[in-house]
Amino acid sequence: MYTLYIANKNYSSWSLRPWLLMRQLGIAFEERLVPFEPAPGSGAFKSFSPSGKVPCLFDDGTVVWDSFAITEYLAERHEGIWPREPKARVWARCAAAEMHSGFLALRERCTMNVGVRVRLTAIPAALRADLDRLDELWRSGLDTFGGPFLTGGAFCAVDAFFAPVAFRVQTYGLQLSEPAMRYAQHLLGLPETKSWSDSALQEPWRDPAHEAEARGAGTWLADLRRSP
Repeated sequence: MYTLYIANKNYSSWSLRPWLLMRQLGIAFEERLVPFEPAPGSGAFKSFSPSGKVPCLFDDGTVVWDSFAITEYLAERHEGIWPREPKARVWARCAAAEMHSGFLALRERCTMNVGVRVRLTAIPAALRADLDRLDELWRSGLDTFGGPFLTGGAFCAVDAFFAPVAFRVQTYGLQLSEPAMRYAQHLLGLPETKSWSDSALQEPWRDPAHEAEARGAGTWLADLRRSP
């Protein structure tokens, strides 16, 4: 059985991608959660991940780090990771790769923090450009392939890659077009996504760096997490 190392569910957008993909597609794995380190650099992640980062997948002696590499590794072994139809498959890979390497302003300004609600102080031009591109990309997939997922009726890797963005939309009250907002709510309503969220809200840990990033984005309206 696979073993998937992840970090805090409240913060770790990278961990969410393969976790949700495998859970949604019924690919069995053992979850091992290692919280972010109070003192960065102490080596907890390096003990199992060559890059010192999460997620990291173990499979009978094979170690796969990086969420996109994990996705491709799984695609070689399981159906449904990418769409069968060639046009949809190409689109899904391009969109997932764009998310994997882009949207830097969205990542930096709106870090993932599942359990809080924040009103942004401002939307800088770079963030506005990322939100406009995100809206354009989501509507392109939904319009081309008919929804409710980005490449049609079945969840696949591209949806897993954008699931952390759906949490950001919720946390920061980001406004997108009606079709894009409906898609974000659809992702958040999946049973497996709800399971991740429920676990995130029950985590006792607080990571100072992640907390500071979310507080720096604007006014905190609510903190739904259990007390540490």
